[in-house]
Amino acid sequence: MSDDSRSLNERVALFRHRLIAQLLPDDLTARQRQHTIARIVATDHQIPGSQRTRVAESTLRDWLRDYRVGGFEALKPKRRIDAGHPRALPAPLVERLLQIKEADPDRSIRRIIDKVREEGLLSAEQSLPVSTVHRLFRQQGLMSRASAGTPGEDRRRFAYARAGQLWMSDVMHGPAVAGADRRKRKTYLIAFIDDATRVIPHAAFAFAENTRAFLPVFKQALIRRGLPQRLFVDNGASYRSHQFALICARLGVALIHARPHQPQAKGKIERFFRTCRAQLIAELTDTDTASLDTLNRRLGVWIEGEYHQQPHRGLEQQTPLERWAQTAEGLRYPEPALDLDDLFLFEDHRKVQNDRTVSLHGQVYEVDASLIGQRVTLRYDPSQPDAPVQVVHNGQFVEQARRVDLYANCFVRRHRRSGALDPDRTPAPPPSGLTMSTLARDDRDASSGGEH
Repeated sequence: MSDDSRSLNERVALFRHRLIAQLLPDDLTARQRQHTIARIVATDHQIPGSQRTRVAESTLRDWLRDYRVGGFEALKPKRRIDAGHPRALPAPLVERLLQIKEADPDRSIRRIIDKVREEGLLSAEQSLPVSTVHRLFRQQGLMSRASAGTPGEDRRRFAYARAGQLWMSDVMHGPAVAGADRRKRKTYLIAFIDDATRVIPHAAFAFAENTRAFLPVFKQALIRRGLPQRLFVDNGASYRSHQFALICARLGVALIHARPHQPQAKGKIERFFRTCRAQLIAELTDTDTASLDTLNRRLGVWIEGEYHQQPHRGLEQQTPLERWAQTAEGLRYPEPALDLDDLFLFEDHRKVQNDRTVSLHGQVYEVDASLIGQRVTLRYDPSQPDAPVQVVHNGQFVEQARRVDLYANCFVRRHRRSGALDPDRTPAPPPSGLTMSTLARDDRDASSGGEH
């Protein structure tokens, strides 16, 4: 399978996970779950690699079953057993299906299928997926998209009962801080808050609000406070990144994006930001903003020493830490065998050049000569420029890329047939034939004067 196919399969799996993630939390009631399914089914979606825009309820349940059995990898598309063979329905069957739907628009697709079986147009051994009939009806304009029957938006205030049921994340503009070049630069506060307890799993100032700045904060939040069931974020670029979605999917975290222009949905973290501005930002000194590290140390002291210790009106005058202690039972933490460092590595795709090199962020790396002309995936930690870069080809780890030493390559030659590279060393000189006993005898002769 090519890297392009793998990329498409991964995007399809992420799309499927984004839908079923809304059904995964175990605290959903049956009514809430059915309401969520109805909303997903009635919504148009941009499905990777497909012209379709709707997902059938039966398909959604199949994905949910596959995920619970096999995890994220089970959501990747599987090759059809009948690939390459037509699946067109017989004309008489199509005509009868359309007749039944037109005569009774409210009849469900499953009941319509049962009807044609009763009439003998479909035998008991023949399979007719609901999604196939749904697609037929939609193509003929028989599937109404009216939203009159869908439940209205529920804008009531909400609060979860247990720690870890829902986290929120957002970004606030921070103070200017001296950078490495001693010039003042704008900062951004990236923060996570637990909905039930108002505890801050982690927060940090950064010089940007992109994915590269966001993911290390998320990683520390997971290490400190466990895995949330849901993560509620806005539609910023860092929250929409493929890398972030992939990490959440592999951790089993339901990633939920806020609808545009609905700031009220993020009220709790906005309140934290107001408290931060009033109690921390307003009190900062020049010493606190001398560097980013200094500012983040000041932030950590304020969160743990003041914010987490203050009684909160929304918590019935309990402190965030007191509410966390009462409700954190059953909280999930990353498995000991899970390598978070590896999970959070960034990935970029490159084509290996004829000189067996690839370029990553201005640095040239050398890879195995057998990969020349192939597309490879480079996995790296952007916060550690000197850390090893992994080379992955067709989903398999190959090696760690080596930084190119241009001077050393002056003495490297390529075998014409194999293409292998060997250092071009000067052949070692042949043995001189001298021995230590010979040298010792010559020294004694020289000391005696050398006269005969």
